[in-house]
Amino acid sequence: MAVDYYKALGVDKGASLEDIKKAYRKLALKHHPDRNPTDKKRAEEKFKDISEAYAVLSDPDKRKQYDEFGTDAFRQRYTQEDIFRNFDINDILRGFGFGNLGGEFTWQGGSGGRGARRTYTTQRRADPFGDLFGEQAYGQRETPAAKDQDIEYNLSITLEESVLGAEKKLALQKGNKTEEVNVKIPAGISSGKKLRLAGKGITGPYGGPAGDLYLNIQVLPHPIFSRDGDDLYVERTVSFSQACLGATIDVPTLSGGSKRLKIPAGTQSNTKIRMKGFGVPHLKGEGRGDQFVRIFVDVPKKLNARQSDIIRKLSEEGL
Repeated sequence: MAVDYYKALGVDKGASLEDIKKAYRKLALKHHPDRNPTDKKRAEEKFKDISEAYAVLSDPDKRKQYDEFGTDAFRQRYTQEDIFRNFDINDILRGFGFGNLGGEFTWQGGSGGRGARRTYTTQRRADPFGDLFGEQAYGQRETPAAKDQDIEYNLSITLEESVLGAEKKLALQKGNKTEEVNVKIPAGISSGKKLRLAGKGITGPYGGPAGDLYLNIQVLPHPIFSRDGDDLYVERTVSFSQACLGATIDVPTLSGGSKRLKIPAGTQSNTKIRMKGFGVPHLKGEGRGDQFVRIFVDVPKKLNARQSDIIRKLSEEGL
């Protein structure tokens, strides 16, 4: 039978948060199993009921939902794991001289406490208390990190960092703490890729394993270069005479410096010239892509009198 949370704590629906906390402290002191060694089983059940009631009524959002929907409908919306998430029972009971109840019981995921066996599955409702007070001889059983202990972080990097690789230092906010994490960006990574840093997520409750940190990579636009797969593209403009007669121009490279590139005579506008091996390192395997130089021919918008005469003569020659 579902528990009426207000009745469980002996308060009315208009009770203040302070009244609810006082009622819980009084009942927790009375029904804690350590205080009832001759009737421990009944005390455990009572203690779980009042703790569940306090976990709901002390949370403004959960209390609002409970008041609106009632006990049965509320329990259909919230599992016990949801109810006890971020509820630190030790904060309440430490003042009574009980210390920690076999571990740090702050519900943030689905792992058992120190000295308590606990297994959560998707087929049944998780019980945050489980065998909290019993079977101490089994010790702690290590469980995998829960998914909600993983962290996702959107990391923007420059095109140079994506092509050449880099090392970055991130400052991650974890609760009230800021933690520095060193990240190695592999050469060749592209937008949409995800880096996983094992064990760099949220620390598991009760000393359990930490989750993972997932970095969603986004490569920032570059003012000169663009990327297509493992190939790089850069645009260069040549004069009409250079396109006609051929020329040698300097082309920038992403690694720094420039390379001399020969423009063949008669090069048309929008021609692509390949620079083999100057592209992006393959993320998997050896080798790298190419750099392509897209050539555009600059047709002057205005000509002086002498230039006009020259072009007119060229026109007479069929050019």
